[in-house]
Amino acid sequence: MARPGNQEPNFVTHQQQPLTGGFPKMRTLMIAGALASALVCGTALTSPAPAFAAEIKNGGAMTVTYKDDVATLDPAIGYDWQNWSMIKALFDGLMDYEPGTTNLRPNLAESYEMSPDGMTYTFKLRPGVKFHNGRALTAEDIKYSIERAVNPATQSPGAGFFGSIKGFEEAAANNGALSGITVVDPATVKIELSRPDATFLHVMAINFSFAVPKEEVEKSGADFGKKPVGTGAFKLREWTLGQRVVFERNSDYYEKGLPHLDEITFEIGQEPTVALLRLERGEVDVLGDGIPPARFLEVKGNPKNKGLIVEGGQLHTGYVSMNVTMKPFDDVRVRQAVNMAINKDRVVRIINGRAIPANQPLPPTMPGYAKDHKGYAFDQTKAKALLAEAGFPNGFETEILANNTDPNPRIVQAIQQDLAAVGIRAAVKTLAQANVIAAGGEQQGAPMIWSGGMAWIADFPDPSNFYGPILGCGGAVPGGWNWSWYCDKDLDAKAAAADAMVDPAKKEERTAAWRDIYLKIMEAAPWAPVFNEQRFTMHSARLGGPDAIFVDPVHIPVNYEQVYATDVQ
Repeated sequence: MARPGNQEPNFVTHQQQPLTGGFPKMRTLMIAGALASALVCGTALTSPAPAFAAEIKNGGAMTVTYKDDVATLDPAIGYDWQNWSMIKALFDGLMDYEPGTTNLRPNLAESYEMSPDGMTYTFKLRPGVKFHNGRALTAEDIKYSIERAVNPATQSPGAGFFGSIKGFEEAAANNGALSGITVVDPATVKIELSRPDATFLHVMAINFSFAVPKEEVEKSGADFGKKPVGTGAFKLREWTLGQRVVFERNSDYYEKGLPHLDEITFEIGQEPTVALLRLERGEVDVLGDGIPPARFLEVKGNPKNKGLIVEGGQLHTGYVSMNVTMKPFDDVRVRQAVNMAINKDRVVRIINGRAIPANQPLPPTMPGYAKDHKGYAFDQTKAKALLAEAGFPNGFETEILANNTDPNPRIVQAIQQDLAAVGIRAAVKTLAQANVIAAGGEQQGAPMIWSGGMAWIADFPDPSNFYGPILGCGGAVPGGWNWSWYCDKDLDAKAAAADAMVDPAKKEERTAAWRDIYLKIMEAAPWAPVFNEQRFTMHSARLGGPDAIFVDPVHIPVNYEQVYATDVQ
């Protein structure tokens, strides 16, 4: 938007509302593109705040079990489902989400202003925020933390998320110093973009942007991930490798009344079946690895567990990728035939109904999801006809790779049987996750991949996050995650145009643009979407809080600062 001469821009301002202990009421913010898009699919809270406020007494502890140790608690490095919510309990970013929802709100920022052209964001920091070492948060910390993630020496897997900040290319090739970030004063930081980016505020809510104190990072060096210091509701008290990780309440936390618990213990080395027995005996409170698949139906159907198992949608799609650069998958008719050959309902039954059949790349909880799109119906007769039309009346031989952890071998065997029914003889190759990912990142490495166990869970609730890394041209590179190697430059241009729509008035237009992009992808069929997995969290009867915080779509899997103990005297 043009403006005359030296006139100051008319900024759009967003103010943080005071937060209190317990579960905040849902609030509607008049917000620009990225936020407005997110609000389209904001997850409804299961219960309003007043119903809980009178019941909550702070104190007590909870125990969470995991089979494997957490890799790191460094927010610039951590990038898996296990450490996601743990990192969010220790650190904070300028933005966050309403607990249990996908609705953005200011967090370390008390307020922010966006210029009319969407190219400049000015954040005013919330007063009174301290790091766990007692030092006050300043704007210098925000600048340092983002630049640290961009610095190639950090080797952050999230560096690319900051690509729209002015000076990113130079910073990513050198020492991370971003010309687009300016410290206006100790409580104000200005971030200039090189292009409008409707996802920018979401990026300010993911862990790679979380505030860290420079002095602690420099003191601990490579061990900062084992000695984390943040501003979050909890702080690290103990980490005994292979045994336990213990968080304790941050008594200086800036949100009044939070956290509710005094302590969280993560017990490491617990086999899921043993952990379930211990939960049933009241010895632990949350199964970090979920309910063991072999006992899922039994446990879910037990009347004693009513109210203890919470179900929620995930920003997730499990799919079969088809490498469009390898024959015969360079023929769209073959790819469409694969979509028609797979009995998705049967696959869902294999995992005991813990998912819903998928008909497009986006999950139903994501803006841009086409509710009226039915996808490719299960029709093996039509699949055979398409194969014959493509020159394969007798089918062909190929290979499909899959993660070797249960239930993925069982799932891919069912897919193999479905493909065989239409003449596609797919040899199954089950490998360790890292090996499957490596093969997918080689252009001629894998003709087909079942994504289970590695399937994409969005980093933030915006449709762009399902495109660029896994379906866009930018991901179709050596080492990338676009295992289909599908690259449509026209769709890339449309995606860039959609992400440039930061004007709130264009919210619906942006959502519609993304909807059309994904429907075009379904016509090209580089994927066969199979299911959208549901999350099931089982917790002990002594834990309280709205259901939504136990299946938080962003603080995966549990929003720990909102959980409380019901047995506190």
